[in-house]
Amino acid sequence: MEELATKLLAEGIQKKVVSPGKGDLSTFPDGTKVIFHYRSSLCDGTVLDDSRTMGGRSKPMELILGKKFKLAVWERVIATMREGEVADFTCDVKHTALYPLVSQSLRNISAGKDPLEGQRHCCGIAQIHSHHSLGHCDLDQLQANPQPLVFTLELMAVLTPGSFRLDIWAMTDEEKLEVVPQIHVEGNALYKRGDVKEAAEKYYNAIACLKNLQMKERPGDEGWIKLDLMITPLMLNYCQCQLIQGQYYEVLDHCSSIISKYEGEQREGLLQAGQGPRGGVERDGGAGRLCQGGGAGPVAGALGGQGAEGHGGEDPLQGEGGEGPL
Repeated sequence: MEELATKLLAEGIQKKVVSPGKGDLSTFPDGTKVIFHYRSSLCDGTVLDDSRTMGGRSKPMELILGKKFKLAVWERVIATMREGEVADFTCDVKHTALYPLVSQSLRNISAGKDPLEGQRHCCGIAQIHSHHSLGHCDLDQLQANPQPLVFTLELMAVLTPGSFRLDIWAMTDEEKLEVVPQIHVEGNALYKRGDVKEAAEKYYNAIACLKNLQMKERPGDEGWIKLDLMITPLMLNYCQCQLIQGQYYEVLDHCSSIISKYEGEQREGLLQAGQGPRGGVERDGGAGRLCQGGGAGPVAGALGGQGAEGHGGEDPLQGEGGEGPL
């Protein structure tokens, strides 16, 4: 252990074991999944992020080693820990320069947003040297004045390659395109059982996956449009779930964004499908109609059925009797 600590110190990382773990140290081959809690702090003790409280809930970080995670130092230090171990790692600036961007993504995820929301379509180094705000004062300050950080990690579990299903973010582009229809079907099944919250999470994950792929395309190009048509029915299904959970403003925001992308008959079809009894969106009888149309539902009806095929199962917006997801 002393030899390992000496190597870390030479790399600009100081390790302090708070609570020792159990068992032997894993070899951590590429493809290993590690699950851990983290707390990120300035050297004066100011806490930036804490996975036990972020977003009002306790949710550990899951990381696949060898997938070129943006904050490489986490992979480096995790490889020195045993399961159950808690340790503080004080890391030099060369290891922490990209943390503001990583933190922004983690905060977006905890708030139920796209992890890439607010990030420019360029490499991490270019974003560091830009004057683009990250939307958080503490992260803007840290980006403008990089400094050493302390990461307190608790390693919860180590899963060997092949013993788990890959998370979407760890998949290749081809794997993501293949798994989205499967996630769509799983979301539909959850909705049909009445598990609306879980269904919304499935739809959200599929949307985030497609948006990640869309970031690599030029807006308006054929590839970008194809992905956008895949996103639309998933977004409406997600909105239907959020509507049931009372998230009215989020639903209005998403659906208004969808409607604004279409023109002519397609737009008119969406507006008619979403019209309440008095031509508006209401919290009672009329609210659901923003995402509930008769017959084939707003997407299948207004867009000629485009995007509502190829995923199997029933959608909340196109279930039995013509109501429910696409």
